Amino acid sequence: MARVGIYPGSFDPLTSGHANIVERSLQFFDTVIVAVLKHPEKRAMFTPEERSELIAEVFADEPRVEVDHFGGLLVDYVRSRGATAVIRGLRAVQDFEYEFQMTMMNRRLAPDIDTIFMMTDEEHFYIASRTVKEVARLGGTIDGLVPPSVAHAMFGKLGREG
Repeated sequence: MARVGIYPGSFDPLTSGHANIVERSLQFFDTVIVAVLKHPEKRAMFTPEERSELIAEVFADEPRVEVDHFGGLLVDYVRSRGATAVIRGLRAVQDFEYEFQMTMMNRRLAPDIDTIFMMTDEEHFYIASRTVKEVARLGGTIDGLVPPSVAHAMFGKLGREG
C-alpha cells in the first residue's frame, strides 16, 4: 500500500521553506500531494489555479509530487485522496501553537488521520509568504526566498522585472 501524505497550505507564494518541506517529506512518503487551499477570505496574489501551476512547475522533475487544490474540511480532502497523514512545516513557536490547535481539531474529526510536523531547515526559518510578498512589492530582492520561477511570476504580477 502506497504511503500518501498531504501537504496543505495557501502557498501564496510557494517559498523555499515550503519546497524544503516537500523535498524532505519524500523520504517518508511514496507520494506527497501539495494541496493548495482555496480560501475565499484571503486576499491572494495568485489564484489557486496559478499557485497549483507554479508548484507543479517547481516539482516538474519529481514524479512523486502531485499538486491539487481543495476547499472545505482538510480531513475530508485527506480521505478523498486515500492519504493517512497531513504534513505540516514549522518555523517557530507561534507556528506550533496554531498547528497544534488545528491538529487536535482534525484528530477530533478524524482520529485515523495523523499529522507529521517537520521543522524547516535553519536557513528558511524566517521566510513567510506574507513577508516575501511585501519585500517584492517594495522592490527588494527575493532571490533564494522563493524558487526562481515563482519569483519571475511574482514580478510579472507586480508589473516589473525581477
